Amino acid sequence: MNIPMNYCASRFVSKRRLSREVKVGGIGVGGKNPIRVQSMTTTDTCDVQATLKQAIGLAEAGCEIIRITAPNKRAARALKQIRGKLSEHGFTNPLVADIHFQPQVAMEAVEHVEKVRINPGNYADSKKFKIKEYNDQQYQEELERLYETFSPIVLRCKALGKAMRIGTNHGSLSDRIMNRYGDSPVGMVESALEFIRISQSHGFHDIVLSMKASNPKVMVEAYRLVVARMNEENMNYPLHLGVTEAGEGEDARIKSSIGIGSLLYDGLGDTLRVSLTEDPIYEIPIAQSLAKKAEKLWKSHEENILFEPTSDHIDAFTYHRHATNTIDIKPNFAVGGKEVTRVAIPSSLKLKDYKGIIKTICDTHQILREIKVEVLILSLETEVDFLHLEKIVKTLQPSIPAFLLKISSKISSKILEKNLPSLKTCWILFPEKLSYDWYSLADRIGAKLAVRFCLDQVESLRKHSRFCLVTDHLENSFNKDYHPIGRYRFMVDQLKEFEINSPIWIRMKPDSSILWQDYFSDQLMEASLLVGSLLCDGIGDMISIESTKQMTQATALAYNLLQGARTRIIKTEYVACPSCGRTLFDLQTTTRKIKARTGHLKGVTIAVMGCIVNGPGEMADADFGYVGGAPKKINLYVGKEPVKYNIPEDQAVDELINLIRENGKWQDAPTVTA
Repeated sequence: MNIPMNYCASRFVSKRRLSREVKVGGIGVGGKNPIRVQSMTTTDTCDVQATLKQAIGLAEAGCEIIRITAPNKRAARALKQIRGKLSEHGFTNPLVADIHFQPQVAMEAVEHVEKVRINPGNYADSKKFKIKEYNDQQYQEELERLYETFSPIVLRCKALGKAMRIGTNHGSLSDRIMNRYGDSPVGMVESALEFIRISQSHGFHDIVLSMKASNPKVMVEAYRLVVARMNEENMNYPLHLGVTEAGEGEDARIKSSIGIGSLLYDGLGDTLRVSLTEDPIYEIPIAQSLAKKAEKLWKSHEENILFEPTSDHIDAFTYHRHATNTIDIKPNFAVGGKEVTRVAIPSSLKLKDYKGIIKTICDTHQILREIKVEVLILSLETEVDFLHLEKIVKTLQPSIPAFLLKISSKISSKILEKNLPSLKTCWILFPEKLSYDWYSLADRIGAKLAVRFCLDQVESLRKHSRFCLVTDHLENSFNKDYHPIGRYRFMVDQLKEFEINSPIWIRMKPDSSILWQDYFSDQLMEASLLVGSLLCDGIGDMISIESTKQMTQATALAYNLLQGARTRIIKTEYVACPSCGRTLFDLQTTTRKIKARTGHLKGVTIAVMGCIVNGPGEMADADFGYVGGAPKKINLYVGKEPVKYNIPEDQAVDELINLIRENGKWQDAPTVTA
């Protein structure tokens, strides 16, 4: 029986979720409006000139809605000057006041801006990680207290015609929510719904909703769940999308594209922000690109008629890896089952240039050091290629566990049987055409088999699935209108229907773009959208990046995608906030300094947080935390527990290293040889 997928119109075709329109100043969010791009200033709000300058820069870059933190009444009053001066310069971009902890600050800020952002986790509740069990009566009393505290800002927004974002963060859930629902997407959703119900009781509906987390899997599940819950209660508020504390550089762009892109594919999202620990102006082009891709995808699917099925067997609200058989390729190397998701990389060179292939592999492994090509994809086009293949295998086999051979239809089974066994290695055969019994052939020569999924081959797949790796299926009448993720979802659903447990191979090819043949140069984003989204669905036993000819680049991107989706951790994981006026130290410089000292700690997660707002909560998702506690003072955490307080900033990185040592997680960086 299918699991209900009532969070989107279809899991295979992108149909935009139609939300109510909310006016933020003169800009409409939701409804049939374009996806709106947002960002946030990082300056001290009380420094009006600096904040104004940054806000103008964001507006000129294309940022449509600008958020500014209001940590106290003085900052809230400064918003009046910023709003006035921004208008004097000819910019009508709506401003959003970011509120945490202090309801009285929200009451001041709402007078001067077009929208206030309220965090349900800390607006009226505490977050001290107190252990307390609430009975139903006590919980109801807390809700009544919440009603009294939250109602004034709701009524003032309604009276002034201002909008509100109810912005739940995974890292700042209240004690009350944590104790009843845990640190979970369910808790995030319940926290937001409590505030929405209070707003609705006052007839206030100008609400935008967000469900942010630093882990893309958690973020995706929370948004899906909140839409499903809203549907049950006849709510249709627009969604603001974002992966919070994504960090900087390529890793942050991958995380953001995975989380935001997964939801855009499902037709969810009305406004978005890409949060980077960088100058906020760099967030805008990435957000614009994601919005552009989604809008073009939605438009291309407008005319698609939804036929059954519109949902599948995957539980979209709780992450589970799709169960498959284990295929043993060689001793200590397998694909599928409980094995890690493997990385396969194609050679862009023909086999006759075997010296070039060997050099490229050696160079790639030398540059990347800790990560390796696990499956090398080579194309066999003529019988002569077997001679070159033998030389490649003889040189590379110690460092390459398996070889996937793309077999041209020009090569007969007789030639294969004659040449392959003599190499005495481990193969995965990928025939261009299943013109004869490749299953039997693979069995005879001791190879495994990769095939494209096709409904006509179901019986063969069922019979031989124990040694068969399935890749993307051929376009046919069943799936020609599906988007790329939808085609994989359909394939997995069909495999489940027919009780076929073959591992799944995800291929990022040049024609795998979200826009079909309209392939942009931003392959990092495209790969994140396809591969990352499927990994968050629990799909994928092997991935290959085939959209670039640069093997080193393709290998690094594949592993970074696995890390970004929290599927396979191959290096240090950083959770870093994007900075704002609350930040108590230079976040960008400090993050780079910490990375330089700890970047070799494989599997260790370190959170770098500018202030206490989300610090303790995000520590729960990290091994260690570096959190601003006061100006130029740092608090250090192990998990969510603070263990060292008010360390001078110039000593804090060294103290963090000592803390990692004390907890047995430190190892010296490998020696780099020339």
